[in-house]
Amino acid sequence: MRITDARVVVCSPGRNYVTLIIETDEGLVGIGDATLNGREMAVVAYLREHVCPLLVGRDARRIEDIWQYLYKGAYWRRGPVTMTAIAAVDVALWDLKGKAADMPVYQLLGGAARDGVMVYTHASGEDLAALHRDVQENLDLGYRAVRVQASIPGLASTYGVPSAGDAVYEPASGNRPQEDRWDTAAYLDFAAEMISSVREEFGYGFHLLHDVHHRLSPIEAAHLGKALEPYRMFWIEDPTPAEDQSAFRTIRQHTTTPLAVGEVFNSIWDCQHLITERLIDYIRTSVSHAGGITHLRRIFALADLYGVRSGSHGAGDLSPASFAAALHVDMSIPNFGVQEYMGHRSPAEEVFDVSYSVVDGHAHPGDAPGIGVTFDEEAAARHPYEPRYLPINRRLDGTVHDW
Repeated sequence: MRITDARVVVCSPGRNYVTLIIETDEGLVGIGDATLNGREMAVVAYLREHVCPLLVGRDARRIEDIWQYLYKGAYWRRGPVTMTAIAAVDVALWDLKGKAADMPVYQLLGGAARDGVMVYTHASGEDLAALHRDVQENLDLGYRAVRVQASIPGLASTYGVPSAGDAVYEPASGNRPQEDRWDTAAYLDFAAEMISSVREEFGYGFHLLHDVHHRLSPIEAAHLGKALEPYRMFWIEDPTPAEDQSAFRTIRQHTTTPLAVGEVFNSIWDCQHLITERLIDYIRTSVSHAGGITHLRRIFALADLYGVRSGSHGAGDLSPASFAAALHVDMSIPNFGVQEYMGHRSPAEEVFDVSYSVVDGHAHPGDAPGIGVTFDEEAAARHPYEPRYLPINRRLDGTVHDW
């Protein structure tokens, strides 16, 4: 099964997505997600100029060999652009292999290790009353795991609380990112109040998650974790900037609140010490930013040896092809924890047709061959790319802070 064509399509059906399409001499077509939110065109250039020409003529069945060829052969390894490009190729090749075998990818990965995949959804609000309404709506829909965020009093904007009920964090399309303001003291004063109010209102019959989004120092994160211990958190996510793995030792020494990190990681080396030293409880690497199905399984296999469970990133800036690929991995690994799920804005359904389903807070990839997602290039052409950026975060004194 030889690759005859590899091309990249950029479109914006609700938000920007980059899709790699690989065709073979057997008439089969595979797709992979190459979206890197806010830096989409960097991956597009990497694929079009440096990767796609190298794929034509290769045997599409040799997934591991092609992965190593693209990773080791470039010499310049790792990083979000490189690993997102490799991920798109890898998922497309698994999609092709599943179609050639007439099987869903999770069957090729060893078959189902569970009946379905527990997902967590997002609830937010401009104040605690609005947050409570959103939590109730999600519980009524059957979700058993909910991430909560609410506006911090005194700040003009807060991460995780889209304006005017929107479902995305990026401002309107344009050539400059929005700049937000941040006050750590105000956040720490408010976070425990927010979490306690949710538990007081709804009890302990569901899993409760919260995203700190890299905003705290290690000792500040330890303080937060300690304050939240009475509320039986499923996890707090990304408490400190993810580059410093040693920071989690400090947090671990002061709190038993479970810790999750990894959505910005691109390889097993980014999380090696976090896993092997048991400094985290959940690893959040995503299939589209960490080298695809092939490399993500390596990360989760290492995590399994040390009692760390998966909790893959699944924001709406990853396309339906990415979410589907994640579900196939989730279904097959022994140490699955939870899968993030935000859904996709209309009119994404015009471009991506999916076989996966989400019912009562659990997802299943479906049994269509491959990853179970088809891509309509004609529909994609009706939704051209729009430059968008994630916000820039500044402290109250103007210093650039982590977003």
